[in-house]
Amino acid sequence: MSDSFHLENKVALVTGGASGIGAATARELTRAGAEVIIADINQAAAESFAKEVPGSRAAAMDVTDAASIARVFEGVSKLDILVNNAGIGLVGDISRTSEEDFERVMRVNVTSVFLVTRAALPLLLASHGSIVNIGSVAGSVGVKQRFAYCASKGAVQAITRQIAVDYPKELRVNCIAPGTVETPFVEGYLEKYHAHEKEKVRAELVARQPIGRLGTPEDVASLVRFLCSKEAEFINGAVVPIDGGWTAA
Repeated sequence: MSDSFHLENKVALVTGGASGIGAATARELTRAGAEVIIADINQAAAESFAKEVPGSRAAAMDVTDAASIARVFEGVSKLDILVNNAGIGLVGDISRTSEEDFERVMRVNVTSVFLVTRAALPLLLASHGSIVNIGSVAGSVGVKQRFAYCASKGAVQAITRQIAVDYPKELRVNCIAPGTVETPFVEGYLEKYHAHEKEKVRAELVARQPIGRLGTPEDVASLVRFLCSKEAEFINGAVVPIDGGWTAA
């Protein structure tokens, strides 16, 4: 391990932890010395991934269901770090977004942050813990054809700031706002909406990041580790972009 950003004796829970940014985060936090609970709606994937990551264990969790969340927390006696990572996307402007789809995106991306954080709060207050919410640049700027997604990620930023205001001395809560990251989430989008022109659209996604490449899950995971560490103890209520310069342009 490096000399900085240690998380020994910490217990972390990562939602959507079996793939993409969540999986990279679980690996990085265990590398830093933390014990990690990989919470995912796909129990088989979570259990399979936990076998690959020493210092981790799997938990089946539907982040939109308070009862499912409660069952997981019945088995958690200590928690220092919560990473609210689970989320979904939706393509469409306001005229092509159904009420049902809008509510589904808000429930998975926003209500889940409320439900999981509320369930974790007593443990986090006891440990003076840290929350990291995975947002998006879509919460800071408008992104074409992402009406519901932008709305949901803007709400995640607002939730982050509000909790920081209510509990300024008891815990820390920050939000990471990635640009486009090379994950199964993005690959699924390309396959669903642009199967006939995947490489063309991939190049357009790369071009949005002035740095000239997509982000990686490991880029985001490293920032999660830093924000949860002692070295970041003066950072609270922040929204931190990690987008290759997208929102600076």
